[in-house]
Amino acid sequence: MTNEAPPRDGLIAGLDSPLSRRRMLALSGAGAATLMVPSAPARAVEAPPKVATKAHIVIAGAGAAGLAAAARLAERLDGATITVIDRRKEHYYQPGFTLVAAGLKPQGYVVSTTADYLPRGVTLIEEQVAEFDPVANKVVTDQGRAIRYDFLMVATGLHLDYAAIEGMNTDLIGKDGLGSVYAGPAAAVVTWKEMARFAETGGVGLFGRPATEMKCAGAPLKYTFITDDYLRRHGMRGKSELVYTAQNKGLFSVPIVSEKVRMLFRDRQVKVAYDHVMTAIDPGRKIATYKTPTGTAEFKYDFINVVPPMRAPAAVRNSPLRWQEGVWAGDGWMEVEKPTLRHKRFPNVFGIGDVAGVPKGKTAASVKWQVPVAVDHLIAGIQGTTSASVYDGYTSCPLITRLGRAMLVEFDYEDNLVPSFPGVIAPLEELWVTWVMKTMALKPTYVSMLRGQA
Repeated sequence: MTNEAPPRDGLIAGLDSPLSRRRMLALSGAGAATLMVPSAPARAVEAPPKVATKAHIVIAGAGAAGLAAAARLAERLDGATITVIDRRKEHYYQPGFTLVAAGLKPQGYVVSTTADYLPRGVTLIEEQVAEFDPVANKVVTDQGRAIRYDFLMVATGLHLDYAAIEGMNTDLIGKDGLGSVYAGPAAAVVTWKEMARFAETGGVGLFGRPATEMKCAGAPLKYTFITDDYLRRHGMRGKSELVYTAQNKGLFSVPIVSEKVRMLFRDRQVKVAYDHVMTAIDPGRKIATYKTPTGTAEFKYDFINVVPPMRAPAAVRNSPLRWQEGVWAGDGWMEVEKPTLRHKRFPNVFGIGDVAGVPKGKTAASVKWQVPVAVDHLIAGIQGTTSASVYDGYTSCPLITRLGRAMLVEFDYEDNLVPSFPGVIAPLEELWVTWVMKTMALKPTYVSMLRGQA
């Protein structure tokens, strides 16, 4: 596998060549390593018999985790009533938001509908869970509907707390140099427009992340690297200053990856302000304010990518399901066992996806590994048995480091690197093949995951 760069005037040009076609054929089968490890050799395996049950299973949330769980449960159970509750009709392919904000994909690339992935026989209630009552085994929706369950899967995602930043609201995104990739597909589009203007003029660019847990912690780093590359392509890097404000003394939760990013930032003249947490913004003056160990710091900017604090949704945060103490209690993350995703105090309740209060696991790749484990334990509960399935914290981040290059970073609860293709794709190498995986191969695998097929 070679590492030659693609043509600078066409990021995926040259795919008609025999070499590129071979690359793409290889990627189509095994390239989506960020969502799965290599499969065993194909063999005829008879599907296990379905488990007969009259259990009512409620799934709160129809994002990636909720839909993937619904698909697997529908496939494995016979006679169960499966109800998914979510009022949002649109489904967002959130791993693609950064690509939209980089001008590489259109808005429609990340938007579909929840109904597209709803398994046959599963009921969708287009409301939102407003109250969890695990003592009474029921949820109450925002329309006042009480729904009882035998088993509950909480897959509500998380809350983007823009209001926690003084002076910030989502109406500002796409205006006067202010961007924010996370706020949704439309926000990603206007963030791209503001970043593209910045790439033509130069100036000061501010990047960073909040002090809370967050989904895809590599995304703010990716967008820093992408902006750096666009400035270089426009000949404006020498007229620009890029600053990354780290929430602590590191750049990534895995020490070896943090050091790699530090070296890349050093080589590309990206300045780092450690122990800086954004607390306020003045869009009129274009000044961002940060809390630091020595007091308050203000940075002026020409472009800023705002990443808000992230917390559990209010319904979880204000319920008995939240952590009662410890590092995840303050933001209301759901109290679950790390290996099983089962609630520690309510054994018929599971938390999957972003809402789960575990050390890692707020990526689509984590969902791929969490859902089968939680489903196995839920079905074992139906049968009155136990399951040996374990989630080891697998998380993956295809970390874009410039247009046409990315690193495939995969790790577990213990910060061990767990490469899916050892000897083929080095986890800390900037490779074109990883770039293609991120930009082309992952979405089909993600869709398969939603359908319970990956």
